Amino acid sequence: RAAAQSKLNKYSEAIKDCKRAIEIDPKYSKAYGRLGLALTSVNKYEEAITSYQKALDLDPENDSYKSNLKIAEQKLRDMSSPTGTGLGFDMASLINNPAFISMAASLMQNPQVQQLMSGMMSNAIGGPAAGVGGLSDLSSLIHAGQQFAQQIQQQNPELIEQLRNHVRSRSFSGSTEEHS
Repeated sequence: RAAAQSKLNKYSEAIKDCKRAIEIDPKYSKAYGRLGLALTSVNKYEEAITSYQKALDLDPENDSYKSNLKIAEQKLRDMSSPTGTGLGFDMASLINNPAFISMAASLMQNPQVQQLMSGMMSNAIGGPAAGVGGLSDLSSLIHAGQQFAQQIQQQNPELIEQLRNHVRSRSFSGSTEEHS
């Protein structure tokens, strides 16, 4: 049932089912493996890693558990690295996307975007705008990012939808489900 719940994106139900199966049979490796998948799907990577490790303790030759453990460990590293976005997509593929390049070039022609970027850069290097109506704190930076995202949405809503779909597909790719 946990496998079916996961396929339906009902991860909290899958987690409950796996935990119940483990209560019934603490040596049921498949329950730990499926628990790891469900936990990974809800970005609980540390717990997922623990589940995969327990599954591997019980079934050390299972390649699916080994593979999924590596994926969860990588996602945890990506999420906790200073350059990691935690969004589950690689920035290089976005930056190399011709539609993104075109949209960014178009946005940079907009005087409001030029002013926003100028303020961000001045503040980042401690220039004259720093602290004087500039981005002197995290909430200002978040606000500037939201403004930038709104302008992108207005200029090219199709690209935003493509990006959302890319993030969704990447966050679940690599997860291999055991079929049995």
